[in-house]
Amino acid sequence: MRRSAVLISFLTATLPGAGALAQSPQAGEIDAHVAAARAAAGQDYRATFVNLCLPSVPPAAAAGRGAVAGGPQVPDRANWYAPPLKVFDNLYWLGTRQHSSWALQTSAGLIIIDTNFAWATEPEIINGLTTLGLNPRDIKYVIISHAHGDHDQGAAELQKRYGAQVVMGTPDWEATLKRPADAPGGVPKRDISVGPEGTKLTLGDTTIQIVATPGHSPGTLSYVFPVKDQGRTVMVAYSGGTLTGAFGTDAARWDQYIASQRAIARVAAEVEASVILSNHSEYDGAYTKARLLAAPRQPGESHPFIVGTDGVQRYFTVMAECATASKLRAGAK
Repeated sequence: MRRSAVLISFLTATLPGAGALAQSPQAGEIDAHVAAARAAAGQDYRATFVNLCLPSVPPAAAAGRGAVAGGPQVPDRANWYAPPLKVFDNLYWLGTRQHSSWALQTSAGLIIIDTNFAWATEPEIINGLTTLGLNPRDIKYVIISHAHGDHDQGAAELQKRYGAQVVMGTPDWEATLKRPADAPGGVPKRDISVGPEGTKLTLGDTTIQIVATPGHSPGTLSYVFPVKDQGRTVMVAYSGGTLTGAFGTDAARWDQYIASQRAIARVAAEVEASVILSNHSEYDGAYTKARLLAAPRQPGESHPFIVGTDGVQRYFTVMAECATASKLRAGAK
């Protein structure tokens, strides 16, 4: 990654710009939040810490990530394609090397969580399901964590081709429906809107609790839901949005994001979630962990995605503490 130098700084517990921060009246408070985030990250969530806590990416660059028209329209397949993989008894990873889409299998059909860029919909999701022995025609719902192109450009195609209902946060629906008809991937028709109170979505034997976590986008959604690991029920917490680079001095948005992390952390604790998932492999290590599962697990060997209830809580602590430090650093009031 481009941030190898920054990762080295993290591992050696050295922050860039420490001298400058030391001259600020808020330096001690900022350092305390960064230290709390670093401790929570440990070796597990280094990339999340680096992306959120360290002032190494200019806000303009961070703001451009995930934009509808961002990035090349048809990038070289050799740089992004990854084969589909089974992660749990009823959960499948359909991502590229950078972005994740997931298929949750229920007794009454499939739920797709996030859809990647339009150019990845056919090879990763549709063909991926077929490769795994699943039928794309069984897709009943498509849940979008937030309305950025790297996660939602396949929604319209899956809706049109298979009649799947698209689920999105209300503010993100409003933004989506303003896109031009020729936007990459097209524009889905409005199906299910999720307001600030959140909702529950049940399909067959599976219920997903959808939690409104605005901040990364106004309508970001996060989730908790059950999966099976060799027949045993395990609860998943899914983080719907991560980066904060576009917040600037908007204190209300910082506070909204921080409150959202605490909200999904509370729900995750209530259901004793022991798996943390994201829509970016950079943060949850999905691409690497999923490939580990291609090898047979030995007796007593732990599942690479199961990090324990403490591990899930530490992830959200990193997000909240880094956002608090970054808010102070930005001078947001």
